[in-house]
Amino acid sequence: MINNVTLVGRMTRDAELRFTPSNQAVATFTLAVNRNFKNQNGEREADFINCVIWRQAAENLANWAKKGALIGITGRIQTRNYENEQGQRVYVTEVVVENFQFLGSRAQQQGQGDAAQGGFDISDDDLPF
Repeated sequence: MINNVTLVGRMTRDAELRFTPSNQAVATFTLAVNRNFKNQNGEREADFINCVIWRQAAENLANWAKKGALIGITGRIQTRNYENEQGQRVYVTEVVVENFQFLGSRAQQQGQGDAAQGGFDISDDDLPF
């Protein structure tokens, strides 16, 4: 079976770093990935992909990649489900990141100024959640 994902996009917010009870680092983030075509209004749309990364890579990503950072990731798609507090079954699809690479300049990685954001401004109003 094949389950490989390769994505290039911008982080919509800083990664959220947490630790499991066994002290394993895990970070979650959302990657905005532009579509290859424009809509009827001539605008480029994006997909917002939920991602999770584990262990030392999670700590590295959380420490160095900030909102707006252009990164490339490789990993696999994972689906899971759980029952929420209202007793409803919730299904989650996410990319489990195995590797990531910074694709911007050092200034972009450090989040210096609007130019460092590459003209990609994401507000909370743009997010689908």
